[in-house]
Parts: sequence; C-alpha cells; structure tokens
Amino acid sequence: METGQKIILKTNNISTSKYELSIQVNLSGLSFFVLNLETAKVTFLKALQFDKKQTPKNLLDKLTHSFNTFEELQNQFSKVTVIHDNELATLVPKALFDETNLVDYLKFNTKILKTDFITFDNVQIADLAVVYVPLVNINNFIFERFGSFEYRHSATVLINRVLTIEKNSKSLKMYINIETSHFEIITAANNALKFYNRFDYNTKEDFIYYLLFTAEQLELNPEEFPLILMGVIDESDERYKIVYKYIRNVSILSSDAMLYSNGSNSNHFTLLNSL
Repeated sequence: METGQKIILKTNNISTSKYELSIQVNLSGLSFFVLNLETAKVTFLKALQFDKKQTPKNLLDKLTHSFNTFEELQNQFSKVTVIHDNELATLVPKALFDETNLVDYLKFNTKILKTDFITFDNVQIADLAVVYVPLVNINNFIFERFGSFEYRHSATVLINRVLTIEKNSKSLKMYINIETSHFEIITAANNALKFYNRFDYNTKEDFIYYLLFTAEQLELNPEEFPLILMGVIDESDERYKIVYKYIRNVSILSSDAMLYSNGSNSNHFTLLNSL
C-alpha cells in the first residue's frame, strides 16, 4: 500500500479487471489515467483544462460528463484512485502532528469553511502529514460509481516520488512540478525533504519571480544548485527559456524517472506516479 493513501471501502462492486484508473481533480481541470496491469502500459491519458476555475458543483458536472463521454472510463477497474490537487493543504512534521488539531493546522495559511471536511495523509518517507480539504462531492460520486476507491492529496504523491528518486543522493536539488496555472517547488537533500510550497501564476514573469525568490530565501546560489523541471514544460517553452536565463544548471526530468510514462518526458508527473 503506497504511503499516504486514504481508502473508502465498499464490499460490493469489486472488479477483477486488468485496468486501474487514476483521476486528478482540480477546479481548473481534470485528468484521467488508465493503466493496463498486465502490460504496465498507459492505455488512456486525457487532460481537460478549463478557461476559469469551476465551482465544486460545476466540476462534478464536468466529471460526470467525462464518464459519459469517454468510452475508456466506462470500463470496470480493479482499482480507482482520486488525487485532490488544490491549495487547501499544509505539511506538518509528524513530531508536531496531532490528529485532533487538523483545523488549526490549516486555518493559518488557507481559507477554510466551518463545513469543510479536513483529512490528512501520512507520508512516512518524509516523516510528515499532509493536512488538506478534499472535494467531498467528488469522493461521493466516485464512491457511488465504483464502490471502493483510494484518495490522497497531490502533494503526497509528489513528495513521495521525488524523495524516492533522490533516496541515494546527498547533494541538494530543487524540483519544480509545473501545471498550467500553478507549480510546486520541492528541495531535497540527504534523503530528506527540505522545502515544499505551491504557487499560482499567470505569466512566465510570475513563474521566475517565485522561483528566484524561493532560491534567495533558501540561500541557494543560482550558479550552483541543480534544478529539475517536470510537468507541462519542454525546452521550447517560454518558461523554460526564462529559467535557463537565470539558473545555470537546469534540466527536464527524463521519463525514465516516472513510474509510468506516456513517452513525453515528465508530463502529468503527479498523475502518472499516483498508482
């Protein structure tokens, strides 16, 4: 069982299908990944980006429409995973973590409502908990459709995979996972998480500002530290070009570092490392 996963169980509707499904949900988009267990190949990968952020209700409508539209999502699945990709999350070291204080951990750095359901993932590889607000209406829909399923926060998947990649490395590296409207920065060294944060952005100038500001706060020299980019980016991208202008040692993560790959470097990094 992968670290940090949450499981909602239902004894009926359990399938022996050779396919597994992972869904990444964000108010700005939906992504779907179907894995063939027999061949370990990606058989379906689809990302839907919206022009503006949706309400949770509208997002559910779009998810329902997707299941009614794409034949690949109408199969039976032996496992279903939901990745909640949102900014309503925070990291808490396990030494300071108390399950009865979930609201207190979140209320200081994010806006939450009294009616919000708050949960957490255990990330044993980093000895921390990710406290977050999942979209309950999405979970309920998946439960009604499939029965048993697993869910976790995108930060859990990302941190777990990066630290796994870096488990034999002692030198500090910075990883940036880039999505269309946000990105996440992770620094790791000596098999330990040193920094994690998430930033919304609109332009390449926003992107480089947050990157350089983070490097400055961490006292990292742009001439020295290795920077690995992953997600929605390639060397022709304007974001890559502006990063390359300011950071000497920059590269794009190879698809070899992915648990599963669609052959296009590290696009959909979180989704393709979620099963």
